[in-house]
Amino acid sequence: MLEGLPPNNAAHMMRLICDETSARLIADIIIETFDPAEAAASAFELEPNTKDWTSKDWIVEVYFGDAPDEDWVRELVANSAGADVAAKLEFTRIAEQDWIASALEGLAPVRAGRFLVHGSHDRGKVKANDLALEIEAALAFGTGHHGTTRGCLLMLDFILKQRRPRSVLDVGTGTGVLALAAASALHQTIYAGDIDPIAVEAARANAVLNHLTPYVLPVVARGIEHGALRSGAPYDLIFANILAKPLRLLAPSIARVASFDADIVLSGLLARDVPGVLSAYAAQGLTLSRRIDLEGWATLLMRRGGAAARPLY
Repeated sequence: MLEGLPPNNAAHMMRLICDETSARLIADIIIETFDPAEAAASAFELEPNTKDWTSKDWIVEVYFGDAPDEDWVRELVANSAGADVAAKLEFTRIAEQDWIASALEGLAPVRAGRFLVHGSHDRGKVKANDLALEIEAALAFGTGHHGTTRGCLLMLDFILKQRRPRSVLDVGTGTGVLALAAASALHQTIYAGDIDPIAVEAARANAVLNHLTPYVLPVVARGIEHGALRSGAPYDLIFANILAKPLRLLAPSIARVASFDADIVLSGLLARDVPGVLSAYAAQGLTLSRRIDLEGWATLLMRRGGAAARPLY
């Protein structure tokens, strides 16, 4: 299980070997407590033949963008998993690295319907009818290889087969993949924002790389709190590929800028996150219309008074 990617310039890590229940609980509490731009947590089972570890051992790793308050984190873990577990936490400093660049090593181009996401080394694999996006490694989330990004691209491909959106918003744009995909298909202004300035820089660079700067100019924004994003409302297509907690918190503001006939694509969700997100958007009069599940991640298409959900994948 991994929720979020290691934050930009992550140089601090918390590590713990424990049982599965404690590992999952600690990872969950970190994700619920910290902003996605500040920390990311993973919990997974260790190999049973690893020296000194049993087949029942799990490991929790938390990456921090800034040095954490170790005493406060121990107290947080103690309150949820017990003082004996908190006492075993290990904090270390690690070498800074470009996490996305490391993750992209050896990855093949990714196809999602008519969209093809590739690196510069795979330009020769683009076909005549592809809507191709060249995305280079960057300190931001969204390369097309992650199940959430690919799920959103597949949902966009589905929507474009039904109609032509009039006004599009990408909340938490990351490297800009979704905004750029919409721009490449529609050749119109796509509004995009992200809370992380480095992500915005990466999205702008990718817009230049793909010759889409006339259509995509990302801005630094928390949710939709930016005049440039509000100026494009009402939107009839909205993407929000972030994480469960911010998706729930953003439900009222997303609903306010959505047109009555809007398609709202939500992702960054593990299966267990889906009920809570559906509840938050149901309170805004939005219901599930379509769902895609890829690599353990769910992508949801929400509409006002939508039909019963029918999975696409």
